[in-house]
Amino acid sequence: MLDAFDRKILVALQRDGKQRLADLSARVGLSPTPCARRVARMEAEGVITGYSARVDQERLGLPINIFIFVELDRQSRDAVKSFEKSLARFDEVMECYLMTGSRDILIRAVAADLAAFDRFLEEGLMQVPGIRTMRSSFALRTMIRRDALPEG
Repeated sequence: MLDAFDRKILVALQRDGKQRLADLSARVGLSPTPCARRVARMEAEGVITGYSARVDQERLGLPINIFIFVELDRQSRDAVKSFEKSLARFDEVMECYLMTGSRDILIRAVAADLAAFDRFLEEGLMQVPGIRTMRSSFALRTMIRRDALPEG
C-alpha cells in the first residue's frame, strides 16, 4: 500500500525522473536514505516500471495522432493475442487497448502526414488477419495530458 510519502515521490519522479536523490528527498520531505529505500521498494514491487523521456512528436516529424477503432472477426483469447503480436511490429503504433463495447481494440498511431498514414493502413494494418472493421479519427490537438498519478 502506498502512503503519502510514496505518492509524493511518484508525483515528483513523474515530473522529473532525472532529478538527483538529494533533490527528490528534499522535495518530498525525507532524508536521502529512506527516500532511496522507498524508490527501490517501489521499483522492486513494479509500481515504478521504468524511466523515460517525453518527446515532442512534431519535432520528430510525427505530428499526426490517429485513433483507430478495430472490431475483430473473433473475440477469442487466441485471436486477441495474435492481433496484439501482429500489431507490435508497427512503429506507428504508440498505444493499443483492449476495449469493452462494440469496438474490440483502440489504437493510437502517429504519422508524418496523410500519405504516411495511408501507407501504414494499406501496407500494414489492413494486412493483419482477423480484422472485421476499422474506423479512424484524427486528433486535432491534445487538450489534456496527465501522468498516471495526479498531484494532490
